[in-house]
Amino acid sequence: MKFFNLFGRLKSVVIGMIHVKALPGTPLGCMKMSRITEEACREAEIYHDAGIDAVIIENMHDIPYSFSVGPEVTACLTAVCSAVRNICPQLPLGVQILSSANQQALAVALASGLDFIRAEGFVFSHVADEGLLNACAGDLLRYRKQIGAEHVQIFTDIKKKHSSHALTSDVSIEETAHAAEFFLSDGLIITGAATGQQADPRELREVSKSVRIPVLIGSGVTYDNIESYIGANGMIIGSHFKEGGHWANAVDPERVKRFMGKIRELRQ
Repeated sequence: MKFFNLFGRLKSVVIGMIHVKALPGTPLGCMKMSRITEEACREAEIYHDAGIDAVIIENMHDIPYSFSVGPEVTACLTAVCSAVRNICPQLPLGVQILSSANQQALAVALASGLDFIRAEGFVFSHVADEGLLNACAGDLLRYRKQIGAEHVQIFTDIKKKHSSHALTSDVSIEETAHAAEFFLSDGLIITGAATGQQADPRELREVSKSVRIPVLIGSGVTYDNIESYIGANGMIIGSHFKEGGHWANAVDPERVKRFMGKIRELRQ
């Protein structure tokens, strides 16, 4: 399984989030690319020095998000991701491009030498903040094949945050997980209702029992509740690692070090 080729048998892989500052052309964009890249690299170094297991890079400051992601976003994120790769040559790295720019994320990962992407809308339709999002698995995996990026893993959200799932209210999260596994997802991501909100530990247990691929937690893990999620194959952590526990703030080195110290103890 590709996940274990990347991370070995490490228990509860910790993936730290870098929320890249608003990119040029977006409503909040006000920084030069050199400064944006410098900030991302600074946070990558903090994670690296704290002994993080992996890092994912995301354009969360590009609000409001759009399904029509311009070429400037792809180009800018390629520059940022390449710079982070240069300073963390051995660390597993990933990228997510909002909103649902999964093919663009694959292209960035390939060009920057990254290892995985986080993809929205892999199976089943749902209504997100940005509008109706349809499933993309067939087109996305064909695109990955066409560009020669089959080594780039695709971790996929199921019943994702910031979304209404009334369209699939008759489809359980376990059934959604089965569908994603059948459609060749490399790993599943479970979240709470919104950024920073806790995922349901029961859903983690039930989904983990129902599939043979890795299951990751994508929101709400903190120093205080980590024991509830230690059974996950991975944890993507953004808000808790930021100053004051708020996603838009800078990464706090002490929060990262404290968390990593605790998880090392729990892994023993």
